[in-house]
Amino acid sequence: MSRVLGAALFGVDGIPVEVEVRISSLLPKVDIVGLPEAAVRESAARVRAAIGAIGQRFPERRVTVNLAPASLRKGGASLDLPIAVGILAAANALENPLSDELAFIGELALDSRLRPIRGALAQVLALRDAGCTAVVVPQACAAQAALAPGVEVLAALDLGAVLEHLRGGEPLPTVRPPPLRGAPDSAPCLSEVRGQERAKRALEVAAGGGHGLLLYGPPGSGKTMLARRLPGLLPPLSFDEAIEATRIHGAATHQAACDVLVSTRPFRAPHHTASTAGLMGGGSPPRPGEVSLAHRGVLFLDELPEFDRRTLEALRQVLEENRVSIARAHSTCVFPADFMLIAACNPCPCGWYHSGQRDCRCDGAAVARYWRRMSGPLLDRIDLHLGIPAVSWSDLERPPAGPTSAEARRRVATARELQRCRGVRCNAEIPDSRLDETVDATAEARALLGRAVDQLKLTARGAHRVLRVARTIADLAGETHATPASVAEALSYRNELSDGS
Repeated sequence: MSRVLGAALFGVDGIPVEVEVRISSLLPKVDIVGLPEAAVRESAARVRAAIGAIGQRFPERRVTVNLAPASLRKGGASLDLPIAVGILAAANALENPLSDELAFIGELALDSRLRPIRGALAQVLALRDAGCTAVVVPQACAAQAALAPGVEVLAALDLGAVLEHLRGGEPLPTVRPPPLRGAPDSAPCLSEVRGQERAKRALEVAAGGGHGLLLYGPPGSGKTMLARRLPGLLPPLSFDEAIEATRIHGAATHQAACDVLVSTRPFRAPHHTASTAGLMGGGSPPRPGEVSLAHRGVLFLDELPEFDRRTLEALRQVLEENRVSIARAHSTCVFPADFMLIAACNPCPCGWYHSGQRDCRCDGAAVARYWRRMSGPLLDRIDLHLGIPAVSWSDLERPPAGPTSAEARRRVATARELQRCRGVRCNAEIPDSRLDETVDATAEARALLGRAVDQLKLTARGAHRVLRVARTIADLAGETHATPASVAEALSYRNELSDGS
């Protein structure tokens, strides 16, 4: 009998799995128990072929493999390697006993090669937390796995190399974590946008406090162009944020792309035909959706009213909780989803309402129906609402002007550092219990906000979001208090939607 430690993937998290192998004097058969799914049950055939490919004899007796904990379903093919090592150890093919601090993950090919697996980083992190000091992984995903701090990652090409290492022969190479080189300057520059100075300012405010932003205007006014420049205004990913993003992308991508290292802010722009499961996550087994792939980055929803109404309503809770809970009969999977939302839409179905360029073909009822596709509670959760006017030819002829992305990013970084010193990652996350203390608005600013709440019929959530935006505007200006000017600018981003629609 032998015991080997491996891991499986559940959502975006790894779970340690103890692989117990017992060989008994019964008729030849391989039994895999412990709630294995189809890919795990099929590992018996892969393991048998791989052991034969390296010149070892597969036991011609009853082989029972137990995957503990038995109450949790195991999926994926990452248990191939620990099952193979466990069978070889139980068959006395290893001269040295296995260390309790050494774990194995990897999918086996029939010729004993180790194929890459999804979620290598998440599984190595789980094994490290379980007390392992070293993990053997396929060479193709070793770079991603090596990002896990506090654990040694050994890269193997095939089962033969693993067996040689365990027998005391040629050791497996240790993989060092690759440097995370962010490249914010490679993103499109904000100065390339001609005109739209107010929209550029709104982008900087959104980036400075992590606020959501809705852009609406006629076709060709530059809404998508502006949205794609938002990631370049954000501070670079920290090491911990890069680990989080890489763990999610590694669990969601296809195995052939599992070596991806996320070193820049994610930017996800799903099509408006995306399903609720595609946007929020789901499936069997559950996989993260676009909102989780945008974690620590930007989610851009173009043509917002064209998304399915139920999909947009599901987004409301995510914007409040920054996570997605996928409930199933046997378990609940939680995916992180902390992103900046930027959305874009037209002012009406034809796109030319109040554009000043073409006559709108929509009547008042059609315009009202168009905006009703986006519920009031959803729009209330988006901090900034900005109308984008059409760009004149004189603006297009002018050379690029205005702040560059690098200049805006420096101001954003300074503002974010002030917020971090107050104990929050960004102003959009200021809890209600600390709002008055953190915003520190002057009496004149609060009086202005009170009059605006009565005249504009703002909800309590809307008023609180105005205060958070005002705090960001004050941070960008280097002001200690939220002044009437910062509250007035924040209110202007709240008032434009009702004027434009």
